[in-house]
Amino acid sequence: MATYAVVKTGGKQYLVKEADQIVVEHLEGETGAKVDLTTLSIFDNEELKVEFGAPLKQAVVAEIIEQGKGEKVRIAKFKSKVRYRKVRGFRPTLTKLQIVKI
Repeated sequence: MATYAVVKTGGKQYLVKEADQIVVEHLEGETGAKVDLTTLSIFDNEELKVEFGAPLKQAVVAEIIEQGKGEKVRIAKFKSKVRYRKVRGFRPTLTKLQIVKI
């Protein structure tokens, strides 16, 4: 099973194959729910076949493993010579997916 796919979610693209686990930006759904990801291209090494499209009709199916938060992102604003400093931050919500079927 050397089939790879390029999927797009959250404004980013990921190269995946079956049984891969990826962490993406937050997707709605509960743990165990199936999600269809937008497929941009599929590569098959065994049959030497490549499919391109924008987007393809065949969807990659993934299962939500867990919902969580990522590492804290620190945002600092600073202006020299006027003693202005402001530090803020947040933790992005993330979703861990397992690729079920390509």
